[in-house]
Amino acid sequence: MWMEEGLPDFFDIFSWKLVLIVLAAFIIRAWLKGTQFKEKVTAKALVAVVTGANAGIGKQIVRELNLRGAKVYMLCRDKQRGLQGAAELVHLGCNSSRLIVKEMDLTRFASVRQCAKEIQQEEKKIDILINNAAVMLYPKFKLTEDGHETTWQTNYLGHFLLTELLLPLLKAAPSARIVNVSALAHFYSEPIDVSTVDRRERWDARQAYARSKLAQVMHARELTRRLRRDEASSVTINACHPGLCYTRIMRHTPLAITPLKYLAAPFAWYLLKTPKDGSQTPICVAISNKLNGVSGKYYSDCQEKACAEMAMDDDVCQTLYNSSLEACGLGEWDTVSDARED
Repeated sequence: MWMEEGLPDFFDIFSWKLVLIVLAAFIIRAWLKGTQFKEKVTAKALVAVVTGANAGIGKQIVRELNLRGAKVYMLCRDKQRGLQGAAELVHLGCNSSRLIVKEMDLTRFASVRQCAKEIQQEEKKIDILINNAAVMLYPKFKLTEDGHETTWQTNYLGHFLLTELLLPLLKAAPSARIVNVSALAHFYSEPIDVSTVDRRERWDARQAYARSKLAQVMHARELTRRLRRDEASSVTINACHPGLCYTRIMRHTPLAITPLKYLAAPFAWYLLKTPKDGSQTPICVAISNKLNGVSGKYYSDCQEKACAEMAMDDDVCQTLYNSSLEACGLGEWDTVSDARED
């Protein structure tokens, strides 16, 4: 009888509430995905090098650059996984002739040197270098064969060495860009003490990760200063935060523990960025026309953002750079080309 008197039908109210809930969920999800890079810019005839390229963000970066016309070197710790990743990219429309898989283990300086040597023999210039590979919350303290803490060498020192080795090819390009894929975690790092970074005492997995990401931002700022001493150099380097993504970088977190990973998967998918979402800012920093000539900056969601205050200390950045040269077995920066030939 109440329906005949014009009172609202329960099911009508329920259906409208459901529509609003679904709409709100989509809006929140779109916001969580972050800014999408939509600038129409080509990468035709460019040569790019991407680390950690067989999965996650790296794989999506490779895909986007290849589809835009670039020749991309996929640097992967496991070559078979790299080849599998390349095959999957070809299935998604990439040009196989512009995908080159190289084996490179960042925890082994000898492997980094060998990979760089092969690229030097094959290319006359490099237009884009994206230092993307990373490990997060590695569960135990461990030294590499080079005597460095695993997270420190994987995320920072290995990439530092690779960058130094490839600098001559980057300088040979008309306008080359280096992108250090850092993380928001760099804000939470304690000050970097190079004298204790490889020691077991007071080692903490969270600080190891945050410290390595802070170092990547500091690397971008200090290398910018050094490159700008050379007026002829057109190389730029910036750091960026891709966002918190649901990729294999989570493999050492509670989200990877069975059965929690199955229970958390739907929530992780909804709340965290996909690999494609996470690739948007690194791609933007690598090819956006709006960033021509910009160097030494930090980006998030395709926008320049302020980095941690510690990364703004020029003296500390310089000290870190010099100690990194020493740790990688390189000489003074001005004579680093000679050191590479050893």
